[in-house]
Amino acid sequence: MIGKLRGVVDTIGESAVILDVGGVGYEVSCPARLLRQLTPGEPLTLAIETHVREDAIRLFGFPDEAERQWFRLLQNVQGVGTKVALGVLGTLTIAELASAIALQDKAAITRTQGVGPKVAQRILGELKDKAPGLAVALEQRAGAGGAAGEAAGPVEGLAAAEAVSALQNLGYQPGQASAAVAAAMKALGENADTAALIRAGLKELAS
Repeated sequence: MIGKLRGVVDTIGESAVILDVGGVGYEVSCPARLLRQLTPGEPLTLAIETHVREDAIRLFGFPDEAERQWFRLLQNVQGVGTKVALGVLGTLTIAELASAIALQDKAAITRTQGVGPKVAQRILGELKDKAPGLAVALEQRAGAGGAAGEAAGPVEGLAAAEAVSALQNLGYQPGQASAAVAAAMKALGENADTAALIRAGLKELAS
């Protein structure tokens, strides 16, 4: 399986990019937000999700591992396939998506073309308890590489530090994440676990 590609942008289409890797052009489907940022001739590294079918092999590309994990998570929702998952990630940043789930903001999800109220409600309902767990997993993965825990700010305690790092992995600035977790700790108490602090922090950031 292909997990990452590094090359040069060759051609940008409506829903995919041709990435030239050592003279071989890989067609990679990407979220619209990412495609709008690309320029032919520029270097590009993508986290790749490979789907193998009987009649085709499809590559889906994302700017980082966090967005690829969200792509996977979205497809666990009933009625959400690759097209809808790409559409959601092409409309919302992962920070906006996480906030929408924390606040149960259906209107934010339905901004995605082709996503109606029923699908949006399923996304909100089925992911409300999984999103914090994903954030923790991403934080722990970053920690294994030595990147987590930096700029954790004034919050104290392991759960708080993990929550700050997890929010940073969702796209928030260190100062924003630290302030949100500090407010969450004040509301929930010092014994709150990481997932609860993430949920409360996301609500604080979105308010």
